[in-house]
Amino acid sequence: MEVLEIDGSRGEGGGQMVRTSVAMATVTGRTVHLTRIRENRPTNGLSKQHCAAVNAVAQMAGSTVTGNAIGSRELLFTPGNEQVYNIQMNIGTAGSVSLVLQAMLLAARNHSKRLTVDISGGTNVMWAPPIDSYDQLLFPLMHRMNINADCRIIGRGFYPQGGGRVIATLDPIGEIAPLDIESMGELVGIKGVCFSQRLPDWITKDLMKSCQDTLSKVADVEFDVQKTEGDSRGAGVVLVAEYENGMLGSNALTSRGHTADRAGEDAANDLLREMTSGATMDVHTADQLLPYMAMATGKSGFTVSRISKHLLSQMDTLESFLDVKFGVERKENVYKFTVTPGEHNEAVHPR
Repeated sequence: MEVLEIDGSRGEGGGQMVRTSVAMATVTGRTVHLTRIRENRPTNGLSKQHCAAVNAVAQMAGSTVTGNAIGSRELLFTPGNEQVYNIQMNIGTAGSVSLVLQAMLLAARNHSKRLTVDISGGTNVMWAPPIDSYDQLLFPLMHRMNINADCRIIGRGFYPQGGGRVIATLDPIGEIAPLDIESMGELVGIKGVCFSQRLPDWITKDLMKSCQDTLSKVADVEFDVQKTEGDSRGAGVVLVAEYENGMLGSNALTSRGHTADRAGEDAANDLLREMTSGATMDVHTADQLLPYMAMATGKSGFTVSRISKHLLSQMDTLESFLDVKFGVERKENVYKFTVTPGEHNEAVHPR
């Protein structure tokens, strides 16, 4: 049995390499051996959240896993041939729902029936995409690639208690259409989701006011305000600028050291920077879409305002599994990326 060896300390060397590796192992049918996992991080090895993602992906195909334990720095993942279509899981505490879903949706690339995932944990936590950005930003762009995903937020979960719940679905994926965004075109509008749970009303008002004040020279923001009850408390905002040809996003959470007006201002300034940079995709969305572009039927392209270590790590990991070529070129104030899948990418078999 040929085993693909991946050094988990390379590049960004974080959990994304683990998640992408087990998902792509499932898609391509290749056994993968990860070593030196998160070696350059303050806490080495797998965290509870990483283990949850590996378990979820393994469950989807009846895969065999060795070394999937908290603190483990080595993992052997042998993909199975099953297709499980309904999965229910609890990450526990505030482990990121969106990061676990990221791995599961990618691993379901060859599923021949609709996948439904009922998942509990943290929906809006630091260092992870807010679940709202999937529905507002990521999934609409995936739809343009002929990939239809959806998620419903049943309950929100914040750090440290978590307790959020999301039901996500993914229709069977046929041929993936390339996504090539050369220019954004005219601005259509800016929309925002402003959410709070078990906090006073002035929090959302301050969030929205600071967003609107900062963005007033560009456009009015159309807000969807969501107040919920749950085990945990928290608040934040997700902003999306919609253009004729693409979308850009930003987000922020409140915390003890990050007041509502400051969080709103930060989210708005982040979005403004993206909007004025000349980028056609924000860097966080780019690294999530990259695996699908690598499996598309033609060449994709986009520009980003900066190159994150996450994006470089994704490229490195995907090249290990797929016949794909990535190009990066500095162009004025942005970086132009091209993704060219091989003509005979035998690793991936759409059904």
